[in-house]
Amino acid sequence: MKLLLASQSPRRKELLSSLGFAFDVVKIDCEEIVPEHIKVGESAAYLSELKADAFRKLAEGEVLLTADTVVSIDNQLLGKPQNEANAKNMLKLLSGKTHQVYTGITIKTLDKTITETDVADVEFDEITDDEIEFYIKNYKPFDKAGSYGIQEWLGMAKIKNMKGSFYTIMGLPTHLVYKILKEI
Repeated sequence: MKLLLASQSPRRKELLSSLGFAFDVVKIDCEEIVPEHIKVGESAAYLSELKADAFRKLAEGEVLLTADTVVSIDNQLLGKPQNEANAKNMLKLLSGKTHQVYTGITIKTLDKTITETDVADVEFDEITDDEIEFYIKNYKPFDKAGSYGIQEWLGMAKIKNMKGSFYTIMGLPTHLVYKILKEI
């Protein structure tokens, strides 16, 4: 089996490597737009499958892994921030509230496609404007859904409760990935 990880995320590379899998990183170019008819809870799986379908035809023995993470609060999707103002607005929206993090994965072979989603609830303490400024300036969360990384300062300092997998929040539900890859 030749595992292909279609992600430029250093966090996903680290997690997959830590699971003990050898893999090659591949790039997929596709426009990540969620149609309006897709429900919030299905959007990460939709995007993950969209990426998998945009990849070239797999060869015998190749296994493709794609993933996507979205953050949702009050049924509103928060993707990656486009700029500093967008990141500030997202963090203000999440401050003092509970939100959901959905990570969808797609594992595709020549003859089958398996897509799963895992969800975790995350509750933040209040985040002051100064803390938001500090975080954005020092951690530049522009490649992260919801404008934060759980493994960074904001996650350590401000997450007061969570229900679900830490790794799902980080961007790869490792327990699902491991289970599915072991079955293939």
